This record gives sequence, C-alpha cells and structure tokens, in this order.
Amino acid sequence: MEQTDQQILALLSRDGRMSFTELGRQVGLSTSATQQRVRRLEKSGFITGYRADINAAKVGRALTAFIEIQPLGAEQEDRAPELLASLPQITSCYSVAGNASYLCLAQVGSAEELDGLLNTIRRDLSVTTVTTIVLRTAFKHRPLVS
Repeated sequence: MEQTDQQILALLSRDGRMSFTELGRQVGLSTSATQQRVRRLEKSGFITGYRADINAAKVGRALTAFIEIQPLGAEQEDRAPELLASLPQITSCYSVAGNASYLCLAQVGSAEELDGLLNTIRRDLSVTTVTTIVLRTAFKHRPLVS
C-alpha cells in the first residue's frame, strides 16, 4: 500500500467526515485525485464504512459491560449468533477461543437491565456467563493505521 493511501486511511479513521479538499490538502493531492483514491480504497475493501459515534449516556445506555458466554456442553447446538444479534443491548459480539465461545459488548441503561439481559441469554441459550462492568474507558476506537 502506498504511503499516501496509508495517510488517507489514518486521517479518515480519526475524522470520517473530513472533506476531500481538506484530506487532499493534508496528503498533498488535488480534491479530485483524493476523491478517486478514497473511492478506490472503498471499492477495494480497505474502507468498509463510516459511522457516527453516539454518546451512550445521552441515549440512556450509560452502563457498558463485557459478557463472556460459555457453553454448558459441547454437544448443544450453537444458536448464539442469531439470539445475540436480536438483542439491541448487544452492540458487538465476537466468536473467541478459550474458555468462552463468545465475547460480547453490551450497552444498557441500568444494572437491572443488565441483569435482565444476562437472564435472557442464560435461559435462551443454556449457557453460563461471566460479566465485567466497565468503570471508565481509557480509550476506544484506536485507528488501525497511523
């Protein structure tokens, strides 16, 4: 990957709304050349999307928790992806190696809501869970390219 493309990815990962004009100014390209490069990076799969960061507290979901999901037995059918995808409190979910099968990030409004979510997961999937509640976020969404 060319250095200019890396610079574009680094800048967009910090500010996905940066204009093509400003992006081009910072990497030394014209606006149209920058737009062409960004489109090429999108088409080739280097850029997979853009999103807005939402203040979780402002939308009533200030409590963040990581939930490890551990199967009770290896013989049971894995229905976790479908169920977890249907729960709006689960904002990210990863299939992992180790004691757990899945590691999920949940955003809820209260400890009671988290308790209800955990009860739903345990009941519907016949699994155990280990939960870690986030007290403070040191950093998040670190750019992959710098």
